[in-house]
Amino acid sequence: MTRSSPPDAQGLALGVGAYALWGVLPLYIHLLKGVPSLQVLAHRVLWSLLLLAVIVILLRRGPAILAAARQRRTLLLLFASAALIAVNWIVYIWAVQNDHVLEASLGYFINPLVNVALGVAILGERLRRIQGVAIGIAAVGVVVLAFDGVGSLWIPLSLAASFGAYGLVRKVVAIDALGGLTVETLLLAPVCAAWLAYAASTGEGAFGHSRHLDMLLVLAGAVTATPLLLFAAAARRMPYATLGLLQYLAPSLQFLEAVLLFGEPVHTAHLVTFALIWSGCALYAWDSLRALKASAAGRPAATPHISAQQQENAP
Repeated sequence: MTRSSPPDAQGLALGVGAYALWGVLPLYIHLLKGVPSLQVLAHRVLWSLLLLAVIVILLRRGPAILAAARQRRTLLLLFASAALIAVNWIVYIWAVQNDHVLEASLGYFINPLVNVALGVAILGERLRRIQGVAIGIAAVGVVVLAFDGVGSLWIPLSLAASFGAYGLVRKVVAIDALGGLTVETLLLAPVCAAWLAYAASTGEGAFGHSRHLDMLLVLAGAVTATPLLLFAAAARRMPYATLGLLQYLAPSLQFLEAVLLFGEPVHTAHLVTFALIWSGCALYAWDSLRALKASAAGRPAATPHISAQQQENAP
């Protein structure tokens, strides 16, 4: 097994930048609170596609992406991943616009543990004992929230399930991050364009009525693509196990925003649930670091699990 090299300062800065931008995404979405969620999603897809097209042309990646997308299996998998990421994005946008940032952050705390569980159930990967304990602790937290009835449990479960399934598909599809996102947005673009055209025809379209709002909607492309590009650059400079530990930065920021900025109520069930989820995530992170150090020392690595690489499109 190859030895893992420690992350350099630039790689760490890029990774922190990516997850920090994902963490403050609710601040941007709150500025679009008056725009229907489906229209926000449609603008995010279309403006992202425009920006990605420019990047692909500048990097001369078009032929390689086209060749990958021509493979029938790859295209079918990207259809599936496009549908899953669209579901994830629309649930997240709706949750933020309707003051459920707390529940949304919970979904992304659960997600890494869902990834591990999916790897065991579908890919036949073996679960390390500590990973199993971490998942069990997190599961207890979800059960506490479910039985208490506080909040909207469907939001974190939908986000974690859709993004976990998305990560599973992207793990096996033969295309890189930039190519995958480009093809996914291209597949979603016709539906999104049709929806915006319909909204405009009924007089409910948000675009074209306010220069300020129009600029915010155009920025959706940069808001989507910038953290992806930072993440991709960081992933080339540091081990995924280390990069994966940074993914807790985004939901932690979202949790703080929900409580301190948006004034969302925090109940006892929330505190118990988050304490259990954080404990499970901390245990998972510690186990990942231990496995990374063992690999770097040349000792036999612990059993594999799904890495954090699929965080590229979150949320």
